Amino acid sequence: MKIFFATDIHGSEICWKKFLNSAAFYKADLVILGGDITGKVMVPITAYQGYWEVTVAGELHRLETEEELAAVEAQIRNRGYYPFVVSRDELLALSDEDGSVDRRFAAEMSSTLDRWLDMADGKLGGGKIPCILNGGNDDMFEIDEVLESSPCVNFAEGKVIDLDGFSLVSLGYTNPTPWNTFRELPEDRLAERIEGIVSQVPDMGRAIFNFHAPPYGSGLDEAPALDENLKLLHGGATMKPVGSTAVADVISREQPMLSVHGHIHEGRGVTRIGRTLTINPGSSYADGVLQGAVIDLDAKKKKVSRYLLVNG
Repeated sequence: MKIFFATDIHGSEICWKKFLNSAAFYKADLVILGGDITGKVMVPITAYQGYWEVTVAGELHRLETEEELAAVEAQIRNRGYYPFVVSRDELLALSDEDGSVDRRFAAEMSSTLDRWLDMADGKLGGGKIPCILNGGNDDMFEIDEVLESSPCVNFAEGKVIDLDGFSLVSLGYTNPTPWNTFRELPEDRLAERIEGIVSQVPDMGRAIFNFHAPPYGSGLDEAPALDENLKLLHGGATMKPVGSTAVADVISREQPMLSVHGHIHEGRGVTRIGRTLTINPGSSYADGVLQGAVIDLDAKKKKVSRYLLVNG
């Protein structure tokens, strides 16, 4: 069985398209997106009489034609942002205080996700190529129902999914971050949630852990150190481990065949924790680059026969 695994595309439409194309390109039997699917930023495009204005990367653009508008919208989506066209009055009416900004963000995110799932349906043969998606700490809970109801993907959160004799165990929650994101738990509660899922695995020798948080101290969780004001120490040159001790403990104790992670974009790499092959493919979504791992599983020998970190 050949798996393509990627994670942390954060709303980048070009990375989503590359993910869907990865099944055919790598001749994968199934594709897995490990978490942080959706974006985090909206970009308003203000409509005036006969033209539009939008600020991209700090530069104001005036768009005179529908073609220019479409091109800028595509550019924004590929960066992982959500463009939306509004009048000046509508833009001024949006407010954090009354929750209208959050409601608009949720609407834009959901409509984009619906469109992405339509792409998946066409690209993956209406479910003929299995596609497994999971949330991450940055994903709003609103995505769960959308993914759960989709006929062309399998939403993995909190489940043990049988993959022709292998067991995929998925959890998008992480240990606490400085940004207080959606799916975070203290280490003791994270350990309880992990245990509740892992206890359902029939054979650890055939288990795959798909936990968004990488294991603490594994080298796959090294991120730039921050000061108390969330500013980079020494220009980002100082790194420190920020992964989960709960994840590290369960891998060390249970020794699954394979463990795949994301969350820490700089943590790209491969290591072993005991007999467990542990992978974080990293993320360069902002550059439109999809980083992933191609993993071949040997059912008879109950092991990973080959793996390769890839960029595209």
